[in-house]
Amino acid sequence: MDTGKQITFPLMMSVGAAVIGSLQFGYNTGVINAPQMIIENFINETWFDRYQQSITKNSLTAIWSISVSIFSVGGIFGSFSVGLFVNRFGRRNSMLLANILSFIAAALMGFSKMARSWEMLIIGRFVVGLYSGLSTGFVPMYVGEVSPTSLRGALGTLHQLGIVLGILIAQVFGMESIMGSSELWPLLLGFIFIPAVFQCILLPLCPESPRFLLINKNEENKAKAVLKKLRGTTDVSADMQEMKEESRQMMREKKVTILELFRSPLYRQPLLIAVVLQLSQQLSGINAVFYFSTRIFEKAKVEQPVYATIGAGVVNTAFTVVSLFVVERAGRRSLHLLGLIGMAGSAVLMTIALALLEQIKWMSYLSIVAIFAFVAFFEIGPGPIPWFIVAELFSQGPRPSAIAVAGFSNWTANFIVGMSFQYVADQCGPYVFVIFTVLLLFFFIFTYFRVPETKGRTFDEIAAGFRQTGVAGGEKHSPEELNSLGADSQL
Repeated sequence: MDTGKQITFPLMMSVGAAVIGSLQFGYNTGVINAPQMIIENFINETWFDRYQQSITKNSLTAIWSISVSIFSVGGIFGSFSVGLFVNRFGRRNSMLLANILSFIAAALMGFSKMARSWEMLIIGRFVVGLYSGLSTGFVPMYVGEVSPTSLRGALGTLHQLGIVLGILIAQVFGMESIMGSSELWPLLLGFIFIPAVFQCILLPLCPESPRFLLINKNEENKAKAVLKKLRGTTDVSADMQEMKEESRQMMREKKVTILELFRSPLYRQPLLIAVVLQLSQQLSGINAVFYFSTRIFEKAKVEQPVYATIGAGVVNTAFTVVSLFVVERAGRRSLHLLGLIGMAGSAVLMTIALALLEQIKWMSYLSIVAIFAFVAFFEIGPGPIPWFIVAELFSQGPRPSAIAVAGFSNWTANFIVGMSFQYVADQCGPYVFVIFTVLLLFFFIFTYFRVPETKGRTFDEIAAGFRQTGVAGGEKHSPEELNSLGADSQL
């Protein structure tokens, strides 16, 4: 079997341990929705105990909205801090350190009811947001750097699989019969303690990123030993050669800060692609679909809408697995395009179905089909691909800064959608999906004309492609910039 294609136990162990961070992110994204009424009752009771009067509707809505959206604010800060950790502590140790935040958040949220403090719940949501923001940077970077080139896309998709599995687990655990009850909701929110413990046990058994060891630490023997373990072969000369090539360029290139990333014309193209792909994920309307799903299922006379929403979660997970198997065959760009156009078609169907729901009875079933199709197309392209393609577009020097900027864009868009969607949906009703259709078509056109295919190409070859585009455009660049985008690579 080709060693580049071989999946070894140490490789799967490393990727699996890292992806626990993605699972945590997904879990905390989905966990707050199910017990909304119960937590609102808790806020009301706490308020009454303190002030001897019931809370006003506006104050309750404000506290609830802050509890939900403060998670994204934490994510914004966390994603922007990725570079501070990964270059100082390494990729693996950064993931290990981040679990301190997970434990603090679990304690704050888990004991908020006992302490009769909704403030603890809000601070806990902010802290777990910080953890999730860091994870969305650490996990794709580590997975991309330990994976062989031929498996980088498939293993990169595991980050998204972790996220959707986390959302699904949160939906199931949030059912009233499991942990979504007035007694057990603190346990539901504090459950993140368990995966954090598992990750703390598993990560020390995993190796550090060989790229980090060789390029950042200059520890060639350690990097070679780690590669032999990960690849399950003694001949790792091709991998070592590729990393040394990158290392040689980095000797001549200073580390790229976030400001330099924005100032340099050479990084403009890959940075624009990285940011727009992240926006295509958050502004695609996927959050809107999950928000509307329960209501649509109720209108379709589904006995238990919660089960239908969990069904959408299962479709979510199943199609992420499909993406996992086809991403190295079909390529990133083609899957992203297919996902975007499929979502746009589903959004049009959903708009028609929602608009005619009252007049034509069977439209409710069409809306359910449209929801499942929308979710399926999301997981084929815009769900998994933006996360790992960012790591592929940049060489080792600018990569941490680029991942921080991309993560920041993703979380900021997430926050904006979370805060404004309710208002826009109230104003537009079923036609809210027209907005998302227009956005999806814009992202499709952008991807078609601007995004390169990265399947089966080394980090250095991808970067060299951008360098050639920059040179062809007649822009003047410093030698350091040219080096950082693979000026010496042989295509």
